[in-house]
Amino acid sequence: MPGEKCCYRFLVTNIHLHYLSLSFDLQITFYSYESLDKTESEQRDVVFLLDGSDETLNGFEAMRDFVQRVVEKLTVEENKDRVSVVQYSREPEAHFYLNTYTTKEDVLDTVRGLRHKGGRPLNTGAALQYVRDNVFIDSSGSRRQEGIPQILILLSGGRSNDDVRNAVTNLKEIGVMAIVVGMRNADTLELQTISHEPSYAFSATHYNDLPNIQQQVVSAVERIEMTNTNLPTTLIGKTAIISYAVVGQFMPTAPTIGMCSLCSGKGSYLCYCMSFEETIDVCLSNDLASVPSLKSGFPFSLQPFFTFISESDKKDVVFLIDGSDDSRTGFAGIRSFAEKVVESLNVEENGDRVALVQYSRDATPNFYLNSYSSKNDVLNSIRSMRHKVGRLLNTGTALQFVRDTVFTASAGGRRAEGVPQYLFVFSGGRSSNDLRGPAQSLRRDGVRTFSFGTRNADTLELQNNSTLLTSDIQMVDGVDVVFLLDGSDKMRGSVQSIRDFLGQFVEHLEIGPDKTHVAVIQYSDKPTTNFLLNTYSSKSDIMAKVRNINLEGGRPLNTGEALDFVKKNVFTASSGSRLQEGIPQILILLSGEKSQDDVLVPSESLKAAGIMLLTVGVKDADGAEMRNIAYSPNQAHLLREFSDLSLVRQQLLSAIVSHKDAARPGLGEPQCEKRHCFPP
Repeated sequence: MPGEKCCYRFLVTNIHLHYLSLSFDLQITFYSYESLDKTESEQRDVVFLLDGSDETLNGFEAMRDFVQRVVEKLTVEENKDRVSVVQYSREPEAHFYLNTYTTKEDVLDTVRGLRHKGGRPLNTGAALQYVRDNVFIDSSGSRRQEGIPQILILLSGGRSNDDVRNAVTNLKEIGVMAIVVGMRNADTLELQTISHEPSYAFSATHYNDLPNIQQQVVSAVERIEMTNTNLPTTLIGKTAIISYAVVGQFMPTAPTIGMCSLCSGKGSYLCYCMSFEETIDVCLSNDLASVPSLKSGFPFSLQPFFTFISESDKKDVVFLIDGSDDSRTGFAGIRSFAEKVVESLNVEENGDRVALVQYSRDATPNFYLNSYSSKNDVLNSIRSMRHKVGRLLNTGTALQFVRDTVFTASAGGRRAEGVPQYLFVFSGGRSSNDLRGPAQSLRRDGVRTFSFGTRNADTLELQNNSTLLTSDIQMVDGVDVVFLLDGSDKMRGSVQSIRDFLGQFVEHLEIGPDKTHVAVIQYSDKPTTNFLLNTYSSKSDIMAKVRNINLEGGRPLNTGEALDFVKKNVFTASSGSRLQEGIPQILILLSGEKSQDDVLVPSESLKAAGIMLLTVGVKDADGAEMRNIAYSPNQAHLLREFSDLSLVRQQLLSAIVSHKDAARPGLGEPQCEKRHCFPP
């Protein structure tokens, strides 16, 4: 209608690299835009999907109580909030649908009477597809076509036995926003893949921790509601699929768009494990004719891809290529890609070195890092390379081979000399053996990995293996950042993971006298200063320091005393803090166990001073303590292993950027990334 706005939503799918040219589809869904009144904004369709497998038997009562407490926060009526509960193990089973009950009491009575389903294995992918096909539909009470927010709350206690990726994509395509709670043996990476965005993935180390994250889940539901009050409400016609291609040499840039894209290529297509976190909504006035030309302007930012090319004069680069039967049709494309990378390198004995390994059941080196000292020799060997063939794909074995045999000094590896080491992994299918241990070992050794998937590659495996697959890389400027590290005895065995985390984080900071300042403090029974906010003014100096940082050890762990120390001795003008100048002050606490002293008083004192606290708890850290210390409960991140630290980096950076924009609204308007509006 005249005067109304038409909105359309972009969803990127089918991203391919084809002989170094990029192609992908844009799925565009058109909506009409209407203002929602307050009554409409309070409507939600909420579906609980509960892991009922044998693994959750002892925790099912706590899960049931959690659902009950969340429902109590909702306004359950036919024209307000609607609730459904589905339980699953091998197969899903609906206890009731969105239109089964219209009163809160009826919902609560049924929830209280839920019985544990039992069974194995845990097929989360099948369960996600089930709720998409059978619960989030009109006949089951879903009001998706009316623009009512569609919310899925998943409680999972283990890693899925089946593939979740297609089901996750299908849910996102119809606008379902997933909040995920992982317990005990749940897989952190899988949870983040399923969740609407990484900040909607929560972890409870034990079932009795569920009450501690209840409010975070309720807050996430409310954030989804607030987001949807400004979203279009009526679907117009069908979704359009528009193919888009960037043709030409595909170096040194490539899109970096959100969570990992699904690899669905055929033939010689090559899919880079890229990302896409959210759809992008675009509004224009009056009619569909004003849709901007995709050829003249593309709404996603292009970021540097092979940033390492100019990072160092010396590099050790290893290609690990799937030579199994699954990669036969894509082998020429992989070989061509490797050639292009080598052409960008300065291959010589005292410059860049290159090695190449093929694998299927086992790994076979084509040449080592010290086999050739000229670019022509390397290129000739790659061009004459034959496909290895073989049925089994043992990616874990191949990664371990590369670590133990190729990145070593005897094979030409120069890690001991401080030369950066890079690994390109090309995979055409799911690994027949576990690759997590070898991937973590490579990460601890400082090897930075790019993972590429051809045809049937497992995207979760690619993400788990990679250390440089980041989404929406942000450079943070104009803040004071203090790292407070648990340096106790229990942490010393994980020092390399902590170094890697600090180094990768600092890489995303714009360091300088008038830009971002960084300090590092560690503590056990007493705090000690590694360096203050005014000690270094260049990124290279800070990187050199954090990459070689040592943990001093000690016990017990007095986090409260350390928090008090940074307030009185680090966030001060004499130590370089610019608090009085209005520069945002950030404290990032990394802890591996529960504090022996009180943390509430010093953390509240820091908050009162305007300091934003972000907490990362690993292994034996106390979840409730981390949430109490944090600026807000959703700024507390809990991880099972130190090797998972890279998974929270982007969330921390995003939180800092959001805080900076809120704290200093007069110093530049935030970039509008998700909504692009065009004048009438």
